[in-house]
Amino acid sequence: MSAILALTMALALTACGGSNSSDTSSDAADTPPTETETPADTTVTPGVGDDGVFTVGMECAYAPYNWTQMDDSNGAVPIKGSSEYANGYDVMIAKRICEAYGWELEIVRTDWNSLVPGIQSGLYDAVIAGQSMTEDRMEQVDFAGPYYYASIVCVAKDGSPQASAKGISELTGTATAQIETIWYDTCLPQIKGAEIQTAAETAPAMLMALETGAVEFICTDIPTAKGAVAAYDDMVILDFTDTEDNFQVDEGDINIGISLKKGNTELKDAINKVVSALNKDNFDNLMDYAVSIQPLNQ
Repeated sequence: MSAILALTMALALTACGGSNSSDTSSDAADTPPTETETPADTTVTPGVGDDGVFTVGMECAYAPYNWTQMDDSNGAVPIKGSSEYANGYDVMIAKRICEAYGWELEIVRTDWNSLVPGIQSGLYDAVIAGQSMTEDRMEQVDFAGPYYYASIVCVAKDGSPQASAKGISELTGTATAQIETIWYDTCLPQIKGAEIQTAAETAPAMLMALETGAVEFICTDIPTAKGAVAAYDDMVILDFTDTEDNFQVDEGDINIGISLKKGNTELKDAINKVVSALNKDNFDNLMDYAVSIQPLNQ
């Protein structure tokens, strides 16, 4: 029984693809940072069924948040219905939640556009997939978290005219971002000199558009950008965060959350107890570790 179905029963009784590779960068640590340990507390209303399975949806193609690899190295977990494994920041966060309550983690791979519908239909208990906590999404799902704070940046080719830009007003040329993200819908339109191209279906497709010259720059968040420059040594990050010539975004646009079915307060509270024990430094250190072990072709 999935966690979401079990929670529904409990409420009735009482009244949230890329290339496959296991090659990782050479500076990978042996284990992820554990600055703050979340104490287990299985006496709290757990929010899972008798089988104790926490089913999580993600793309498994969105490094460094999540990716697919061919083995269980660096703590990767099996992807349901395949012989492959999932790893990344999102998997590490999901594992921490499961460890706190003694749950078994089940990863379901799906495409970006299916994440919210999958939560709404109960295919998974939560989506942990680098989703911004936007007002539009919060009308469709509930969010636990944030479990990361991700500023918005651009990425360009090193040595290109775009790479010398000191703010978004100096950016010109062809650009894209991933479909149905604030990067494409909210941020790119703020760049007056951008010639906005068709949205990329996935984060890897967005990066490939830049790498192959289909576009001259992309808009994304800082973790995805860090993963990009780790994988492609000819890319550079354009971070205008500390300038006045930067993207204008709401707090929800940069707060990354765990989406849950509307009204699933039991599971939301249980997850929040775990993620609230971690601070921004913990998040950043864990994300840096994820970047260090990501497959180089993600």
